[in-house]
Amino acid sequence: MASFSIWHWMVVGLWLFVFVFPMWRIATKAGFSGAWSLLMLVPLLNIVMMWVFAFAKWPIQKSDQ
Repeated sequence: MASFSIWHWMVVGLWLFVFVFPMWRIATKAGFSGAWSLLMLVPLLNIVMMWVFAFAKWPIQKSDQ
Protein backbone atom coordinates (compact mmCIF):
# COMPACT_ATOMS: atom_id res chain seq x y z
CA MET A 1 0.00 0.00 0.00
CA ALA A 2 3.05 2.25 0.05
CA SER A 3 2.72 3.14 -3.61
CA PHE A 4 -0.02 3.12 -6.19
CA SER A 5 0.33 1.54 -9.59
CA ILE A 6 -0.29 3.26 -12.89
CA TRP A 7 -3.64 1.46 -13.07
CA HIS A 8 -4.77 3.13 -9.89
CA TRP A 9 -4.00 6.59 -11.29
CA MET A 10 -5.70 5.74 -14.58
CA VAL A 11 -8.89 4.81 -12.71
CA VAL A 12 -8.66 8.02 -10.65
CA GLY A 13 -8.23 10.07 -13.82
CA LEU A 14 -11.14 8.32 -15.49
CA TRP A 15 -13.32 8.92 -12.41
CA LEU A 16 -12.47 12.63 -12.45
CA PHE A 17 -13.14 12.90 -16.17
CA VAL A 18 -16.44 11.02 -16.10
CA PHE A 19 -17.99 12.65 -13.02
CA VAL A 20 -16.27 15.89 -12.04
CA PHE A 21 -15.62 17.45 -15.45
CA PRO A 22 -19.26 17.37 -16.65
CA MET A 23 -20.52 18.72 -13.32
CA TRP A 24 -17.93 21.51 -13.53
CA ARG A 25 -19.31 22.49 -16.93
CA ILE A 26 -22.92 22.34 -15.72
CA ALA A 27 -22.14 24.45 -12.66
CA THR A 28 -20.38 27.15 -14.67
CA LYS A 29 -23.15 27.29 -17.28
CA ALA A 30 -25.68 27.63 -14.46
CA GLY A 31 -23.76 30.56 -13.00
CA PHE A 32 -22.24 28.75 -10.01
CA SER A 33 -18.56 28.33 -9.29
CA GLY A 34 -17.18 25.23 -10.96
CA ALA A 35 -15.43 24.30 -7.72
CA TRP A 36 -18.80 23.09 -6.39
CA SER A 37 -18.37 20.08 -8.65
CA LEU A 38 -15.59 18.80 -6.39
CA LEU A 39 -18.36 17.76 -4.00
CA MET A 40 -19.01 14.93 -6.45
CA LEU A 41 -16.05 13.20 -4.80
CA VAL A 42 -17.74 13.06 -1.37
CA PRO A 43 -20.03 10.06 -0.91
CA LEU A 44 -23.69 10.89 -0.22
CA LEU A 45 -22.96 14.61 -0.45
CA ASN A 46 -22.76 14.19 -4.23
CA ILE A 47 -26.39 13.06 -4.31
CA VAL A 48 -27.48 15.99 -2.14
CA MET A 49 -25.53 18.38 -4.37
CA MET A 50 -27.31 17.15 -7.50
CA TRP A 51 -30.70 17.72 -5.84
CA VAL A 52 -29.67 21.22 -4.78
CA PHE A 53 -28.54 22.08 -8.31
CA ALA A 54 -31.74 20.66 -9.73
CA PHE A 55 -34.10 22.72 -7.59
CA ALA A 56 -32.13 25.87 -6.70
CA LYS A 57 -32.60 29.18 -8.47
CA TRP A 58 -29.63 29.46 -10.74
CA PRO A 59 -27.72 32.76 -10.67
CA ILE A 60 -27.81 32.87 -14.48
CA GLN A 61 -31.64 32.88 -14.38
CA LYS A 62 -31.77 35.69 -11.81
CA SER A 63 -29.71 38.00 -14.04
CA ASP A 64 -32.13 37.55 -16.99
CA GLN A 65 -35.14 38.98 -15.14
